[in-house]
Amino acid sequence: MRILKNLFEKNRRWADKIKERDPDFFAKLSRQQNPEYLWIGCSDSRVPANEIVDMLPGEIFVHRNIANLVIHTDLNCLSVIQYAVEVLKVKHIIVCGHYGCGGIRAALGNKEHGLIDNWLRNIKDVYRFHQDKFESLQTEQEKINLLCELNVIEQVSNICHTSIVQGAWKAGQELDVHGWIYSIEDGILKDLNVCITNIDEISQPYRLR
Repeated sequence: MRILKNLFEKNRRWADKIKERDPDFFAKLSRQQNPEYLWIGCSDSRVPANEIVDMLPGEIFVHRNIANLVIHTDLNCLSVIQYAVEVLKVKHIIVCGHYGCGGIRAALGNKEHGLIDNWLRNIKDVYRFHQDKFESLQTEQEKINLLCELNVIEQVSNICHTSIVQGAWKAGQELDVHGWIYSIEDGILKDLNVCITNIDEISQPYRLR
């Protein structure tokens, strides 16, 4: 089927619903975007950034990839961060993982998956950095959940190690980097109590002067 008619019909109903609430919404939206938030999340279809924080289009700038990774050789992700920080002047960057992440589950195993193994290697590194924390865990699910959390925390650090974010801090720009995780089972977000707000809060070797 060349045209997915049902999706166009849903789009029309969605747009009509928005215009019923605010007739000028799309006109205002087309003139500018001024979000305060950059969301870096997982590509998982069950974790739609706008919806789970109940925000409309234009309120949150979004980048998604498998297992919400921030890799220093990923020019796509870095370009998004640069645009969000330097052009949009977002005040918050949120890394949001989710429990039950398929990328995390795959990284914990030893099965070969093809090209994606190069991507998953970054998650395996997170496991290696914290291997002692997994030794007391009894079940695979506990290990997956812990790695989901540790992976988010690691990506928060990776963001703060970029010259983009550190440059913003040095220029006096207000910018906080947060680590959250989402439960698909109940729809609730959890703050992982990691929030970095300035260069003095990151490890000394990563600070750029």
